[in-house]
Amino acid sequence: MEFDKPVIGGPCWAELGTSDLEAAKRFYGEVFGWHCAAPDPRPELRGYTVARLGDAAVAGIGPLFRPTQPVAWNVSFAVADDDAATNRVADAGGTVIRGPMDIFDEGRRTVALDPSGAAFQLWQAKEFAGAGVFNRPGALGWVELATRDVKRARDFYTGVFGWSVNASEWYTQWGMHGMDFGGVTALHERFPSDVPPQWLPYFAAEDVDATAEVAARAGARLLQEPVSVPHGPRMAVLCDPQGAALGVYQTEDGTDEETGTGTAAGS
Repeated sequence: MEFDKPVIGGPCWAELGTSDLEAAKRFYGEVFGWHCAAPDPRPELRGYTVARLGDAAVAGIGPLFRPTQPVAWNVSFAVADDDAATNRVADAGGTVIRGPMDIFDEGRRTVALDPSGAAFQLWQAKEFAGAGVFNRPGALGWVELATRDVKRARDFYTGVFGWSVNASEWYTQWGMHGMDFGGVTALHERFPSDVPPQWLPYFAAEDVDATAEVAARAGARLLQEPVSVPHGPRMAVLCDPQGAALGVYQTEDGTDEETGTGTAAGS
């Protein structure tokens, strides 16, 4: 993505809901070098932990709060007014799952589904704005929507967030204020029918092949082997040991600047 701090309308945080907190901490520590401080002591959060690179917060790792909640990564988008944004979601055909609600003094949040069923979160920052670093190896650098209805997704998200759309013959990118931060991939016939609509976070890596090898040794399954995308980076898609999909990427020249990825979990 082309910004280095949370921007209203753009992705500000990635959060893992997992069935095994300690195993997830070990896995991501080995793969990305994350370190996790002591879990949040508040009983309502049930061991939620902020992962860091150095002093910078990069992602959340938390438990499954509902029996029906899948093991998955979730993407939060920054909003100036959570209540107003939640109303826009509903008016545009989305489904509000939970919220708006205050998360202690950190912020105000809504969990929602877009019209195709892809989950995402709205985040109105108070004391916590989101990730402290982007685009650096081990940090969030791109988000990608996988959907079976690209046109409807474009109408929905541009209506809710005011995103710009930069579409080529091979890929569609989302942007804010002239800065691209993500994209959309169509779940066409080459994807298994059981691949759900979803938002997939991509984390930067100095070497995608080496990162994929480390992840595989740590118990991950490769959904997409490392590949160099035309007009884009070298990337891979992984499934962590508990079943959450995520992407890793690097640009063709080996830097950690970003561009669109053009794939999704299950490809």
